[in-house]
Amino acid sequence: QDQLVESGGGSVQAGGSLRLSCAVSRYTASRYSLAWFRQAPGKEREGVAAINSAHFRVYATSVQGRFTISEDTAKTTLYLQMDSLKPEDTAMYYCAADQSTRWSALLQPDNYPYWGQGTQVTVSS
Repeated sequence: QDQLVESGGGSVQAGGSLRLSCAVSRYTASRYSLAWFRQAPGKEREGVAAINSAHFRVYATSVQGRFTISEDTAKTTLYLQMDSLKPEDTAMYYCAADQSTRWSALLQPDNYPYWGQGTQVTVSS
């Protein structure tokens, strides 16, 4: 079954932290690219952070220095540590996977064929 499952969303006050998780073992046997995207109501889906099988990481400017993407050593789980959260970070967050090692356009949603159902993050002021 092609499925990515996110967890860890919730409600937090501005300045707080959350850690999102996504089960990815089905997609990390060889070459891969993994990413977190988010979509707020009425807005387009945007790339937040991505990592490839060579551990190359990219971040959206809006989250640089506040969010950290990582994976566990067994490559079964993708994480997004979110610190210093702001109300504008409120969105549905999705993890996505591609079974190739991308070095560019890692934050473009069209490059990812596999998606989770999303987990809601709400940041109150």
